Amino acid sequence: MKWTVATFNVNSVRSRLPILERWLNDNDSKPDVLCLQETKTQDETFPVQAFIDMGYRVSFRGQKSYNGVAIASLKEPDEVLFGLGGDGQFDTRAISARFGSIWVVNTYVPQGKSIDHDDYSVKQSFLLLTGAMISRMIQDGGEVVWVGDMNVAPDEMDVTNPKTKSNHVCFHSVIREVFDQARSGLVDVFRKHRPDPGEFSFWDYRVKDALERNIGWRIDHILASPSLVERSSDSWVDREPRSWEKPSDHTAVLASFEGELE
Repeated sequence: MKWTVATFNVNSVRSRLPILERWLNDNDSKPDVLCLQETKTQDETFPVQAFIDMGYRVSFRGQKSYNGVAIASLKEPDEVLFGLGGDGQFDTRAISARFGSIWVVNTYVPQGKSIDHDDYSVKQSFLLLTGAMISRMIQDGGEVVWVGDMNVAPDEMDVTNPKTKSNHVCFHSVIREVFDQARSGLVDVFRKHRPDPGEFSFWDYRVKDALERNIGWRIDHILASPSLVERSSDSWVDREPRSWEKPSDHTAVLASFEGELE
């Protein structure tokens, strides 16, 4: 048995629904768990029926025009939590679903705007709060897969031309250190299986022919607790959806694990 998790910043779930339907219906095996970010729609306008028609149960929390997260799964989760601490502050940026002892944590980390902007501190706090929540899940006996648009490129190989990006809010040394602290104890599943440079998940619309020239960033991640990493069989970027008509600026990142998602 094997199960697969995918993360995809769709940059509007309603606008990108044709791409999601094409991608999911064309796949020989659909991801068991599909985590979406930046759904950009209020809950009452989320396209629930489309996911049901594709065989998914879906939980979501969103708002008009920006933010928004969702977890779609082939199996009903045992538990779903929104946010990072119960105060509602990040309910449209974080959602977690538990399947037996396995937690899938899906986050849309704030971009931060610039290193001298107040949102940069919010970004750091968000990452540390996520890390603390995951630590509690593991202490309580859970295994964790943390996925999503993290808005952090951890290493030089994760960006094109790193020398030009030292002060970028997604590559600055401080945010990379905070990300390392937040993900302490978790392993980068993608890098376990794909150690070479040139692998990205985001290609900026504003850069001419970014996908064709492979000028990108790896800011969408799949991290897992060691016990799960030992059972991981592969991880990969599916570039195809980024090349289709009216795509998101991100594409899907996937990982597969041996065993069964309870």
